[in-house]
Amino acid sequence: MAMAFSEITFTPSVKAAQSLYGSRAKNSRFEVAEEQRNVLTEAEMAFIAQRDSFYQATVSETGWPYVQHRGGPVGFLKVLDGRTIGFADFRGNLQYISVGNLMANDRISLLLMDYANRRRLKLWGRVRVVHEQDDPSLLARLEVPSYRARVERGIVIEVEAYDWNCPQHITPRYSTPEVDSLLAPLVAEIADLNARLAAMVHLSGSDLIG
Repeated sequence: MAMAFSEITFTPSVKAAQSLYGSRAKNSRFEVAEEQRNVLTEAEMAFIAQRDSFYQATVSETGWPYVQHRGGPVGFLKVLDGRTIGFADFRGNLQYISVGNLMANDRISLLLMDYANRRRLKLWGRVRVVHEQDDPSLLARLEVPSYRARVERGIVIEVEAYDWNCPQHITPRYSTPEVDSLLAPLVAEIADLNARLAAMVHLSGSDLIG
């Protein structure tokens, strides 16, 4: 059994490149693995639910790739089941390059980043573009009521494969909430020290008055 991602990506030219650069033997282990990695486990589901952005790649009819950043509130990329994820497609710059590509070629690749912990998850899948008039209940599942953005359509992705990447070359970066969380113990300690100092000054002043 081969890992699903290797069946998708290890084309003859990729295998030739692996042989040329000396990694063919190492990579061949993905082609005889015990797990396929095409059904999301709890680990992948939890990771996806914590993301507030990702990068997606599509390909045009002329063969040109297009990479786009997608963002929203934490959890806007939703897990619908072990083989399906989706998100509400918020209105953007009105160029429609990604969705146009997907209407001609339903293949998509996603890169989900956790910069703070230096982790990344790669996903491959096939897309179904969903409009409200076609499936209002499904689109409702993808919407984020608390996020004030216009939803134009839903993007539903049938997962074909996934793989975790190594942390090499990922520079740690932190969002404002992550920085606040890291600083919270220090802020609390400073507040406690200031309170103690104020109490000591108050007591010293009382002694002088007495």
